[in-house]
Amino acid sequence: MEDNKKLVEKILKLKEQKNAVILAHYYTNPEVQDIADFLGDSLGLSQKAAKTDADIIVFCGVHFMAETASIISPDKKVLIPDLNAGCSLSDSINIFQLREWKKKHTNAVVITYVNTTAEIKAESDYCCTSANAAKVAASIPKDKEILFLPDKHLGKYAKLVSGKNMLLWNGECHVHKKITDEQLINAEKKHPYADILIHPECDCSDSFIKNHKNVYLYSTAGMVKHAQNSPKKEFLIATEVGMLHQLRIQNPDKKFYPVFNDAVCEYMKLNSLEKIYRTLKNEEFEIKVPENIAVKAKLPIERMLKIV
Repeated sequence: MEDNKKLVEKILKLKEQKNAVILAHYYTNPEVQDIADFLGDSLGLSQKAAKTDADIIVFCGVHFMAETASIISPDKKVLIPDLNAGCSLSDSINIFQLREWKKKHTNAVVITYVNTTAEIKAESDYCCTSANAAKVAASIPKDKEILFLPDKHLGKYAKLVSGKNMLLWNGECHVHKKITDEQLINAEKKHPYADILIHPECDCSDSFIKNHKNVYLYSTAGMVKHAQNSPKKEFLIATEVGMLHQLRIQNPDKKFYPVFNDAVCEYMKLNSLEKIYRTLKNEEFEIKVPENIAVKAKLPIERMLKIV
């Protein structure tokens, strides 16, 4: 505990000296979340950082998130505490696969989840988040075919809600894949009066969602908002377990239970206080998206923001 306290003091001193801002995703370790200037989901964090006068952004998340920050804030130095912090969902499609898919559907509109590389975004027409995927899909003309990537579960939900003609890439998050219908049913038996908050990346059956009034599909930010506004006192959380830290801090009078205790993203957990200190001290592990890619990748993000 004392070591962590000293590290925090060093980090805060360095942050002030270098005019830096620290961003942390909800899935990172609690001590990382506690030191962050801003907490949230990937796109929201990048947008918040862009509005600051910081010279340096330390992004405690995974690689594609730091890329998004670089796209939105090309004038800032974006650092990541560990270069090995990747993403199984982002890795489920590469630029060559996307180009081949587009060749087979030359008139299709490409909607890309923000959980992708800058290269993939640059080849897309629109970006979306887990919160607005259905709304972005709904904005596309009915006569247009949509290629949605990379998450098939989020795509399935967006297709269901929007009613659009969508082809889905066969990608998924290795963490959310672990959260099954059976686990949801067993968790509900233990806490029958709890609201059930499910991330749309989870492979949850439509029947389970449709037949339960207390089930809600939310992005991480949506989960935070629902928990704050709900009169309920118990919540089952179907996403990466790091999410529970902030929910419990912000709602000390409420109870939060993970649907699956082992829903842990080892990439997010690579972020640590020691690595934040080293990265900030040495200004190492910079993520810089080349300008030609960044300019193209920013367009689908801007198109999304005009819709939502």
